[in-house]
Amino acid sequence: MADVWPTGAAWGEALSIAGVDCRDLAAEFGTPLYVLDEADARMRARAFYEAYTAAGAHLVSYAAKALCATAVLRWVTEEGLGVDVATGGELAVALRAGVTGDRLTLHGNNKSVAEIEAAIAAGVGHIVIDSFEEIVRVADAARRAVVVQPVLIRVTTGIEAHTHEFISTAHEDQKFGLSVASGDAEEAARRIVKLPSLRLDGLHSHIGSQIFDARGFEAAAQRVVALATRIRDEQGVELAEFNLGGGMGIAYLADDDPLDVTDMAAQIGDIVGKQCADAGLAMPQLAFEPGRAIIGPAGVTLYEVGTVKPVTLEDGSVRTYVSVDGGMSDNIRTALYDAHYTVALASRESKAEPILVRVVGKHCESGDIVVRDAMLPGDITAGDLVAVAATGAYCRSMASNYNWVPRPALVAVSEGQASIILRRETIEDLLELDAGA
Repeated sequence: MADVWPTGAAWGEALSIAGVDCRDLAAEFGTPLYVLDEADARMRARAFYEAYTAAGAHLVSYAAKALCATAVLRWVTEEGLGVDVATGGELAVALRAGVTGDRLTLHGNNKSVAEIEAAIAAGVGHIVIDSFEEIVRVADAARRAVVVQPVLIRVTTGIEAHTHEFISTAHEDQKFGLSVASGDAEEAARRIVKLPSLRLDGLHSHIGSQIFDARGFEAAAQRVVALATRIRDEQGVELAEFNLGGGMGIAYLADDDPLDVTDMAAQIGDIVGKQCADAGLAMPQLAFEPGRAIIGPAGVTLYEVGTVKPVTLEDGSVRTYVSVDGGMSDNIRTALYDAHYTVALASRESKAEPILVRVVGKHCESGDIVVRDAMLPGDITAGDLVAVAATGAYCRSMASNYNWVPRPALVAVSEGQASIILRRETIEDLLELDAGA
């Protein structure tokens, strides 16, 4: 069974993380509260760097979209990682964190001219081309800056992977990338190599998320290698890099079983090596972009229980609705993706028999659910703290002010100390944005 809690989590009279009692965290910083175990995040960043470098990667980049804050980006870069950004805002945070341009990759399916110019000015290692229009925009911005900008082509291989399944889609119906099947990816390469302000370094392929094994990478790698071989044969360009994206999965529930980092890296490296050897293609440098797998398990969200409401169901059973002081504004993933989480009573011990509960938020939506089905002690009551595990990724980064609820604080815990990463928003912060008064 997987351990969904951070490595620094300990259970006694109450939950503590990295030596800090959750009750003290709630008292000092309020709830809802995002808590990050710094040592856990650093350990996972270091593990990805070591495993994927050993498997042939020259660059392992943290996907900033998972959670973007200056402190987090400093942690991962200090452990050897680069940073993958998707917008000008994420680029600004990375630069503020001291990430050097050569360690940055800019993504996005609709990059503005201003974002492209900012990336070129920062000296980003690669801009990932996502459309024919973008070839022109990036080439023009690079020409005006009098630089030769290295680029990758994002390709759509027709492989979509989630958890431990993958499917091959005939029409590649998505907004990202240029299709291999239609020939658009090859045409993009033809156009790029003719432009003196661009340098085509390689191909980028991202096949999905919450991937628990390497089978999807094998299917995608075969198509990427075949495309690279055609580009070499037709245009005389030997591509130097394959960026295989991220998507490595984590455990949200005890029965989730993601592949070990070292095993996944070794399998992907072997897959690409074999595919290249079979195609007679020189083995390129590899790059990867894990995000969730680094920061997700390090995070825990603390909530205070407000109301407890038993509801009798049609079959006569009872589900108890446990309402907390946050909800879909701080974790939209349950409503958006039907995501599943582990929740536990965090502020005290209880010997009460567990009951079926649904942990819900305070928002004016029936779909405002944090944990759809869970077992919590039957004496759960107002004022208790509950903790939701594995919330480091895509919770704070996707948070909103729905119902005019300020976004929670994000704190780091390390060696018995807690420090603010992102302060809690206030109603006054939100009112300052309202120019109608």
